[in-house]
Amino acid sequence: MKIINVTPENVQEETFFCIKDIKNLGFDSKRKWFEKRYKEGINLRILKNEDNKMIGFIEFIPASKAWRPINAGNFMFIHCMYIYSKKDRSRGYGKMLINEAEKEAKKHKMAGLCIMTSKGSWMANKTIFEKHGFTEIGKKGRFELLSKKWDKNVSNPKLIDWTKQQYKYKGWHLLYADQCPWHEKSVFNLLNTAMDYDVDIKVTKINTAQEAKNGPSGFGVFGLLHNGKLLEDHYISATRFRNILKKELQN
Repeated sequence: MKIINVTPENVQEETFFCIKDIKNLGFDSKRKWFEKRYKEGINLRILKNEDNKMIGFIEFIPASKAWRPINAGNFMFIHCMYIYSKKDRSRGYGKMLINEAEKEAKKHKMAGLCIMTSKGSWMANKTIFEKHGFTEIGKKGRFELLSKKWDKNVSNPKLIDWTKQQYKYKGWHLLYADQCPWHEKSVFNLLNTAMDYDVDIKVTKINTAQEAKNGPSGFGVFGLLHNGKLLEDHYISATRFRNILKKELQN
């Protein structure tokens, strides 16, 4: 097994794991986003086997620069972690990736690691982190905040209440960031669907970590809202959006 450190220099060759087609518009958007964040301390590691096949990946960044609604001081924050195949999820590969984040955090004399987790799609489940020394220290809606700290004198990370921002969004709003390379396709599909229903939807790109931290969504980098209500906090298909439109337009 080997772990590849993805950098702006080798990203075209190594890809981002979650998107491999370098000709995809989403890949290019993520690449530009990644290059800017690289200067802020972002790390992306891909785990490969002896046949050079990609097994999983982890993306982490100093918590002050994290694109999630958290206030975590001198911690390292894990944006994403994923082991692709179910048969590989009980072989210690997740621990190998977590160890990469821990080594980097200790190298920079940070107080610990933290991550937001959730059941279902789009985010890692908390189980693997609890197995490796993380403790749940916060919860809101479907999201949990977990931490593993080695400096016991440092305060625990905290969630920022994203619901306080939602009332500002009158009408239809779609917010997204290039932290996830699949947002580009989703936004295109949602805009076309909105036109089919003669719905005027305002699209806002989230351009900074601070905007993501203080946004209206628990996921931080995506939000679909209607009249102050958060309808989705992760990217969705055109079919899912049609169903949402039908329901909302009936009310």
